[in-house]
Amino acid sequence: MTPVQLDQRTARLIVQRAMQILSYSVNVMNAQGVIIASGDPQRVNQRHEGAVLALTENQIVEIDEATAATLKGVKPGINLPVIFRDTMVGVVGISGKPDEVRNYAELVRMAAELVLEQADLLEKSQWDRRYRDELVSQLISPEQQPQSVKSIAAYLGISPDKPRIALILALPAPDHEQFHRLVDYIDNLKMDLLVSIRGINSLVVLKPVACDADQPLSPVQKQLQALRRQLPDLLMYVGGFFHGHNGLHRSWQSACAVQQLGQTPAYSRQKTIFYDEVKLPALLQGFQDSWQAAELASAWQKLKAADSRRVLCHTLKTYFDQNCDLSQTTKTLHIHTNTLRYRLQRVESITGLNINRLE
Repeated sequence: MTPVQLDQRTARLIVQRAMQILSYSVNVMNAQGVIIASGDPQRVNQRHEGAVLALTENQIVEIDEATAATLKGVKPGINLPVIFRDTMVGVVGISGKPDEVRNYAELVRMAAELVLEQADLLEKSQWDRRYRDELVSQLISPEQQPQSVKSIAAYLGISPDKPRIALILALPAPDHEQFHRLVDYIDNLKMDLLVSIRGINSLVVLKPVACDADQPLSPVQKQLQALRRQLPDLLMYVGGFFHGHNGLHRSWQSACAVQQLGQTPAYSRQKTIFYDEVKLPALLQGFQDSWQAAELASAWQKLKAADSRRVLCHTLKTYFDQNCDLSQTTKTLHIHTNTLRYRLQRVESITGLNINRLE
């Protein structure tokens, strides 16, 4: 990770914070003694000999008017070395008569070190996010790089071999405030989740599961219900659980298939969809516009063309819904068994297919 340095952006933040509460000009010098931020913009990029002295001797340097007159680029004030991670990274100074600004000097240095600490935490957080994104990408890839996965997982303190499933969490439309809430909520769950931001309104979540349980996704359902209470408009697409070295890749593919299915009219009103509950339509989703699908659908199209009142179509759908059980179908349709047999014979005559032959 790149070490935090006293750069211009951080220096300007220090000056801004300090001068919000002080009526004196504040200067920040880098490790070479050059002013990189100041309450007096005209002094920026000037070499400050008082700061050089503070860096060289690693001590507070007070400069009165007489001393300032003998030094280049210096005004009366106090200059203090800024220490971060046991390293002297620069100098912070307050312009003014030493007797007047002495009481504020340590406060300004403390403010500078706090800003550096915040910058360091932000930098680490950003690197953690990048590494997590990379780890998720590696784990759902069809061709993992084991050494890379192992290295990143070790840095993050995560077990890469733990059984997981892939989920896609998405907002119905881009909403930055709600998306930030979602990311913060997921990050704070403390459930060993691997999360990666995809696009401006969706997340990929790799969640641990108990692969030896009879229903490994049952705890997931309960946890998603809790998440639903926090964000009722959230769309959730849950992949299946697959064993093997490429199990997460297959889980990710199934989650994508479920998300694609969720965008069709038949499933668009469902906010939570599990792959295990929609396997067949999810698997066929990418197939529907192909010539093979058109060929397979030709029999159904013939039936629709010959069935203007849709009686035969409805009967056949009900028959299939009841797993081809004649008794249950007649009860559902409130018709006689002979009527059902007659309708099914009509379907066979129109389509040229024998319904009783599985093929």
